[in-house]
Amino acid sequence: MRIRVPASVWMLAMLLLAGVSGSGALAKEKTVPVDANDVTFRLFQLLDTAYAGKLTDFYVIADVYKDPHNPSEELQHVLRADYDKNRGFAKLSLYVRSVGKIAPEQMKAYTPKDFYEFGLADQEKFMKTEPGPLGRPGDTYLRAEGDRPLATAPITDEVRKTYEFFLVQHLLPALQKK
Repeated sequence: MRIRVPASVWMLAMLLLAGVSGSGALAKEKTVPVDANDVTFRLFQLLDTAYAGKLTDFYVIADVYKDPHNPSEELQHVLRADYDKNRGFAKLSLYVRSVGKIAPEQMKAYTPKDFYEFGLADQEKFMKTEPGPLGRPGDTYLRAEGDRPLATAPITDEVRKTYEFFLVQHLLPALQKK
């Protein structure tokens, strides 16, 4: 004996099965807990509490280093940071440019923004979406090679160290002073 089932019941059954089997594909990926000492976590906390979750065009004079192409010359990094806690991607963008070593009298005459603009082009750009070490999902690193524009580059241990150095030694202290 054969039982006839109406087509609408079959359709409903198929939709229910599709919903059950597809629910795993739609499940949100669990986020790994972040150490409270993580530098990005500390930066995001500071920006969320002291800066209302928004920072636009914040400039910082950073470290002095030897020019890799001419070791007798010294250069200086200048940073620009932007942050918006409401962005879904790249909540933090950290741009890096270089200029000739800045003399004390130049520091009196120009602003950090002026020095950043003297640099002409970004050498590096770090983009962080969530706290945690650089290289998590949603993080991007861009680097300019020679006279070329910024392009995606791999996030290596050296890149992570550079990112953390800029945050710990320059960006966080400047933001805490302000």
